[in-house]
Amino acid sequence: MKRAALCAILLLVTAAASAQQIYRWTDDKGRVHITDTPPPPSAKDVQKKGAPSGPATPGEQQPSFDLALAMKEFPVVLYTSPLCKEACASARAALNKRGVPFREVQVWDVATNEMLKNVSGSNQVPTLVVGSSVQQGYEQGAFDALLDSARYPKAGVLAPRNQAEPPLPEGYTPPSDSAPPKAEPVKPEPRPSGPYAPGAPPQRSQTR
Repeated sequence: MKRAALCAILLLVTAAASAQQIYRWTDDKGRVHITDTPPPPSAKDVQKKGAPSGPATPGEQQPSFDLALAMKEFPVVLYTSPLCKEACASARAALNKRGVPFREVQVWDVATNEMLKNVSGSNQVPTLVVGSSVQQGYEQGAFDALLDSARYPKAGVLAPRNQAEPPLPEGYTPPSDSAPPKAEPVKPEPRPSGPYAPGAPPQRSQTR
């Protein structure tokens, strides 16, 4: 009897968990909210999704609530450069392997250099920015620590991504292809000639 009652309670708990809803809605100020409680009547663009009933297995997508909340509060930006090859490729691959959505900014001109300097205090790439936290240079442990602190799903929980290296910025010219302007030799101006030219010996007057 007790065993039957316990089974019934477990079934009720499982059913309640599977029936839980995740709500995504926009308030009157245009701010997006993700909650597990129904939105107020004034909410706009209400979207309702069911939460999964069990823990995620490796390779299975994490509930959208956890990922969306981390992306909203701690957006991930990776600063790279067209001249940065191995280190930037490793940083990009690490984010893709963990399944973390990110925005990549290529640093190549005055504006993007100033943008990176304002964020990190230097122009070093790759630089990872998670919310307001900054990691300069690629180091797997440091990347994971920043993402863990921002409550991004652990490695192996989200499906890997395949975000590729962005194309070269419009107007970008690799340094090797832009030869410096060649100095043109200065041509000497022709010197005046004749008996009255500067530097000519004085002419003696001849008398008859």
